[in-house]
Amino acid sequence: MKLFQCTQCFHPIFFENTVCEKCGSPVGYLNDQNTFIALRARNGAWQTETASENVYRFCKNYEYGVCNWLVRAAGDQERCVACELNRTIPNLNSEQNLRSWKKLEVAKHRLVYSILRFGLPLQSKSAAPENGLAFHFLSDDPARQNQNGVVTGHLQGDITINIAEADSAYRERTREQLAEPYRTLIGHFRHEIGHYYWEQFIKIQALHLHTFRDLFGDERVNYAESLNNYHQAGAPDDWQDRFVSAYATVHPWEDWAETWAHYFHIVDTLETAHSFRIRLNPDLKNINELDMQADFDPYQQSDFDAIITSYIPLTVAINSLNRSMGLPDLYPFILPIPVIEKLRFMHQLMQQF
Repeated sequence: MKLFQCTQCFHPIFFENTVCEKCGSPVGYLNDQNTFIALRARNGAWQTETASENVYRFCKNYEYGVCNWLVRAAGDQERCVACELNRTIPNLNSEQNLRSWKKLEVAKHRLVYSILRFGLPLQSKSAAPENGLAFHFLSDDPARQNQNGVVTGHLQGDITINIAEADSAYRERTREQLAEPYRTLIGHFRHEIGHYYWEQFIKIQALHLHTFRDLFGDERVNYAESLNNYHQAGAPDDWQDRFVSAYATVHPWEDWAETWAHYFHIVDTLETAHSFRIRLNPDLKNINELDMQADFDPYQQSDFDAIITSYIPLTVAINSLNRSMGLPDLYPFILPIPVIEKLRFMHQLMQQF
């Protein structure tokens, strides 16, 4: 993600900040300009510290402490482009639900940031009932013990997230039970949005569908049977030669979604490295493969090879830093050639927007 600054004192701003930690100015995010601005109150709304004629108000969800995006005061828009996608939110009579919702919104807003940076089409179901997008944040009902719990997933533009995933202890237990090396909230959002965009880009375009089947397989294979086989037998022994994760082996749809999420991981991580102007020149003899310089914006980079050859050395460095702190690898993945070619296909799709 981009590194932001307060427009009043130029102190660094994190994406979730509502106040500059140095000068104390209220700050808000303008998604159409991809920037944070320092604000001062004006007649029940907000104006930039530079006395611009533009007047703003915070998204309505600001009052719950879950959003810091701005909308124009001159108009009837109450919620930002990210919060407008919500169809169902948790019961806010519970403090725990409010805390969970905030974590979900942090991840969802970062997802929407990437969607907007890529220039992907984005509409809510309220605006486009047939092809729009809606999020449902649901919790299991303890009183309904004989029924299945909430399942995180996607169906025709409706993305459901079990709010239990916002509980780090629950998420870690699930990660261990499923033998997953990586399980995060933002990973869930990036995975599920992959299913949504598969329907928007691949399903309805014959040329893309043909390439998809060449790379990922035939999605007409029975999904329920494939999922059952995976739960019964697990991933094939050689899955790391062809897939980005074990779960990607379930079905071509899941391979697509897992790889799509991974593409988002790569680009967003590289943008952060670019913002910090990270450069690697390791103290090694006769090894050039680990040299890298984050000297380009990956969202604007048309050359996929430049992205991947910069990213792999970066992952070696960040894993080494984690190990120095006694932590698991931040990036517990391997990218074999077949996975890189799948990622290349996604990158080519992004160049259309």
